[in-house]
Amino acid sequence: MTQSQTPARSSAFFTVLRIGLVAGTLDITENLVFNQLRGITPKMVFQYIASGLIGMKSFRAGQASVVLGVVLHYLIALTWTGVFYAASRKLAILTRRPVICGLLYGGFVYLFMNLIVLPLSGVPHVRAAIPVASRVNGVLAVLLCIGLTISLLVSKYATPGQSQHPG
Repeated sequence: MTQSQTPARSSAFFTVLRIGLVAGTLDITENLVFNQLRGITPKMVFQYIASGLIGMKSFRAGQASVVLGVVLHYLIALTWTGVFYAASRKLAILTRRPVICGLLYGGFVYLFMNLIVLPLSGVPHVRAAIPVASRVNGVLAVLLCIGLTISLLVSKYATPGQSQHPG
């Protein structure tokens, strides 16, 4: 790596970090508010997230699993941000049409998380049908807070050649 590549990579890292933290914060804030209205505490939300990694013991692990849930939530948001950012460096359409691409990306993220990640994780599997309000809220949250937010911010703050390097 040459010295001329270091600032671009550092800039790309901090761009992804900032955007991922914004998207993750919007997403978790929406999730906490929606669940609070249903009588589900923030502690329970973060323990549920942690259960993806450590299973049902997350609900008995106290504050440690809450912290793990926070870390996992932001790690996931940062990962999705990094994926979109990297794709946007190769596919200019992602930054030229940020609204439609962001909504489509959010739909992809929702489907991937719900059809692949969650079934393979340790989260408790719901036996009853998920209420329509919860399903609609979940879809809209990922479309708007993750997909659209990431896309709009990447198109605004990531310069086109920012992460590209010769060779």
